[in-house]
Amino acid sequence: MSAADVLSAEGLAKRYGDREVVSDVSFALRRGEVFGFLGPNGAGKTTTIRMLVGLVRPSRGRVVIDGHDLGREFEAAMRRVGCIVETPDLYRFLTGRENLEHFARMLGDGAAARIDSLAALVHMDGRLDGAVRTYSLGMRQRVGIAQALLSDPAVLILDEPTNGLDPAGRDEMLELIHRIGTEFGIAIVLATHLLGEVERVGTNLVAIEGGRLLRSAPLGEFTEQTGTLAVEVEEGSDRLAEQLTQGGLAVMVDGRAVLVAMSDPRVYDLVRDAVAEFGLPLVRIEPRRRRLEDLFRDAPASDSAPGGARVSATPAAPPPAATGGAA
Repeated sequence: MSAADVLSAEGLAKRYGDREVVSDVSFALRRGEVFGFLGPNGAGKTTTIRMLVGLVRPSRGRVVIDGHDLGREFEAAMRRVGCIVETPDLYRFLTGRENLEHFARMLGDGAAARIDSLAALVHMDGRLDGAVRTYSLGMRQRVGIAQALLSDPAVLILDEPTNGLDPAGRDEMLELIHRIGTEFGIAIVLATHLLGEVERVGTNLVAIEGGRLLRSAPLGEFTEQTGTLAVEVEEGSDRLAEQLTQGGLAVMVDGRAVLVAMSDPRVYDLVRDAVAEFGLPLVRIEPRRRRLEDLFRDAPASDSAPGGARVSATPAAPPPAATGGAA
């Protein structure tokens, strides 16, 4: 862990009997970074999150939060982290304000003075005096985030915070997460199985599958250009691909798109001429970027990284082949 890191997971593993559900997961994040903690359901995300906030004791490894080792300095570490694991921990028979006041009393240190400003931040100002049992799921989630921020944490950990929300509620939640990270400099771990959520608000990505780490790196490293030109036409993709192949280019058809290797300096000229010759309705032409789903599709089964974390090589662009078939 470097001095700039506010959360560090080092070789985390969890075993239940003979079954290891999380194996050697390591990553670190700094203030203002939004880590998309990505993986399919059952990948080990929630178990890892529970280890990060002290709800589950690791079988091995350690967690350091803002300089405090969670195993040795539990109380000091937990004062620097706010979290929602699965659902907000609210008393349904109390009002939103009474819930926040209750948790503020336990925290002390002027936490109660932050209630109104946090209510405004999560768009619950003027709505805190209703009983929590009357709130929608989105309202409960927003009050839960306000509660998690009462301690003025360095790190906010959110486990699937958009689950069950309608599209408008999901957009509002993601916008709120983005604001907390960018405007307040709080490091955020956003656990999700939805690629689009990470792409919208993430600055970094931790990808996990089968309890093992696939990759931990800035998001841009996953979506960099692949060396492939994507040419999308409304119709005639097979005809375009055949013409480009005859021109000596390596191509692959992916639905309406023709993927062309950019290693040939003539690529743009040949594409332009073919589209014009056949009068094809061009939708877009742009260098293709790697998609996050490629990480899971292309991840090798046995590459190993320092500390035992299994990490994929940066996925390569699909090798251009003869025309036909999906990429």
